[in-house]
Amino acid sequence: MTEMNDLRALPSVDQLLQSGQAAEWIDTYGRPLTVDALREALAAARAGVQSGRPVPAFDDLLNNAHNLLQIWLAPTLRPVINASGVVLHTNLGRAPLSRAALAAIQQTASAYNTLEYDLVRGARGSRSMHAEALLTRLTGAQAALVVNNNAAAVLLALSALAKRRRVIISRTQLVEIGGGFRVPEVMAQSGARLVEVGTTNRVHLADYETALSEPAAMVLHAHSSNFRIIGFTAEPALAEVAALAHCQGVPFIDDLGSGALLDTARFGLSHEPTVQESLAAGSDLVCFSGDKLLGGPQAGILIGRSDLIAKIKKHPLARAVRADKLCLAALSATLAHYLKDEAEREIPIWRFLAQTPDQLERRASAWAAALGRGEVLAGKSTVGGGSLPEETLPTRLFALKVRQPNAALALLRQADPPVIAYIENDYVLLDPRTVLPEQEEDLLRALRGLPGE
Repeated sequence: MTEMNDLRALPSVDQLLQSGQAAEWIDTYGRPLTVDALREALAAARAGVQSGRPVPAFDDLLNNAHNLLQIWLAPTLRPVINASGVVLHTNLGRAPLSRAALAAIQQTASAYNTLEYDLVRGARGSRSMHAEALLTRLTGAQAALVVNNNAAAVLLALSALAKRRRVIISRTQLVEIGGGFRVPEVMAQSGARLVEVGTTNRVHLADYETALSEPAAMVLHAHSSNFRIIGFTAEPALAEVAALAHCQGVPFIDDLGSGALLDTARFGLSHEPTVQESLAAGSDLVCFSGDKLLGGPQAGILIGRSDLIAKIKKHPLARAVRADKLCLAALSATLAHYLKDEAEREIPIWRFLAQTPDQLERRASAWAAALGRGEVLAGKSTVGGGSLPEETLPTRLFALKVRQPNAALALLRQADPPVIAYIENDYVLLDPRTVLPEQEEDLLRALRGLPGE
């Protein structure tokens, strides 16, 4: 009987709706969602009473409902402060966009646009034209096409050009990269017939020559992404394989991956093959990402011979993997930075890579001075994003000694915006290389919330 009386003591949904707080929530969240939250809060209270807990206070019920509303509508895709020192952090969205790219997205998204409309003819146009002129002028390629990511670009090229036909590829390049993307499986999905040449560590031009003694659709070169084979290795130069393929009348396709348009050696890194170099070496088609070393939005970019690109554009899969208006707007703005010779100044990843240890030390020291704690240590930043595996850049780290480093990392992740740092030798470490200057105040506020040693 007591339990029944307790249950009767709970207010109704209508009574809760009469409160001032509920009226505010209806304005903010809408009536249907507010009612759902109140019902769920009451259901939880009922279950608690039946298990022996006391009847919650009226205000507690309202607070519980409000918490539900906030949880339900909290965005799962949130900006973070990347203090990890990984410039192209795949889990953190890879390349941040330039101000011009962000403005292009805003302008395109806030109004109708010419996505598939030809202003000269006053009729339907093609979205495939967007960014194509920029890409061909920048790289010297005959034609170009943008799709939604590089995996899609490779799959589309194979499907359009090699279905049920032989594709020659070295065993050194049968890679698996993040998210379970495996070259052999992508080839199988496209309907192409995989022909492996060489061994896992050595391949010679004669291996390709033997494989090309029978008809083939293409020779494919795949980037090594996030690993490197060292030791007893051999692999012919790209130009040699391309020339051999051309002698046999077979196109040579280079899945370049990173999409570098600038020489990474200028920034103290090993040289990453560029898109322009791949074309100069004889590639008939080059596939690469938009959000790696190019520094733009997620995209898969195909450039090369106009006849191959035309065939790819007509394939039914091209519609399924096409890029949207926001991607095309941001990519076009990013490419314009290269054409105007301002990429190193305007594109964030190149600014990050260009920072010197002295500049980074000044930033880390300023954080220590502002907080009145911490120290500056030498460390290493990495490129990440499947580019330049094992390559690092000297950096300076802001280091905090705390009693519970893992708990400190958790607190930083709960900040607004969340801060992503790491632990080494019981220090909480933050690399200024990947922290945007405009994020520093938020970063310092989050660090002030950490307990001392």
